[in-house]
Amino acid sequence: MSSDFEAYELDFGTITAEVTNKIGRIPKLSGEEKTQLVLNVDKQLEEVRELLEQMDLEAREIPIQSRAMYNSRLKSYKQEIEKLEKDFKRSRIAYSDEVRNELLGDEASSSENQRAHLLDNTEKLERSSRRLEAGYQIAVETEQVGQEILGNLHSDREKIQRARERLRETDANLGKSSRILTGMLRR
Repeated sequence: MSSDFEAYELDFGTITAEVTNKIGRIPKLSGEEKTQLVLNVDKQLEEVRELLEQMDLEAREIPIQSRAMYNSRLKSYKQEIEKLEKDFKRSRIAYSDEVRNELLGDEASSSENQRAHLLDNTEKLERSSRRLEAGYQIAVETEQVGQEILGNLHSDREKIQRARERLRETDANLGKSSRILTGMLRR
């Protein structure tokens, strides 16, 4: 299983290196060539996200003793993809901002700042949404575990009550037996 994880890691490293190279080239291009490169990078980023999902699935199947190591590596890969996505967004707007600055002059710089601020806020909102979703998922799983525990406790309570009732019956029967034996001894 860890060999699958490591194969995904190799693919991840190769694709992210290509993406990093292409992201650096985007601001220097224009027209159709830039559009094609942006589409290509977008497609590769989607592939990287799918690889991360596969790695996450593989990490869940790894024995608990070494799972923590794989989870920490997976976490760093997720941070790396977030950084790549942020760089990709910035590189896409860099060219359009250059053209806008040429056309509008200084007014475009405040627009650029607003746009960068808006992108940052959007990314924060997306991260918060993902955290909320993860928290909700944990709450649902916790609720399910709690329901199972309550069911087990209820079952155990019934067993204890039945055992207590049997003990009372046995005690009553022993008392009867004792009285009968005492009566037999007197005769």
